[in-house]
Amino acid sequence: MTFEEMAWEFVEVFEDLDSDRINEMLAKNVPFDTIDFIAKYAREYGESENLSGRTLDRLPNLMLIGYLLRVLEERLQPTTTSEF
Repeated sequence: MTFEEMAWEFVEVFEDLDSDRINEMLAKNVPFDTIDFIAKYAREYGESENLSGRTLDRLPNLMLIGYLLRVLEERLQPTTTSEF
């Protein structure tokens, strides 16, 4: 599966979740400190780039989705062990 295919699958699953299920998924997969960091960082970054309104409000969600995609990608990669 390519990264693009994985991202589209993720989006389709994410679209079907209600708010409670999204919150549950986040609680199970993302440490609260990471969520807090992403929210603060996105706000600071957005303001430094003169973003406002809905764009600024949605930036933390976009960054969080990127984080979740990266976590998913890492979990799907086969583990390799090396013997020395």
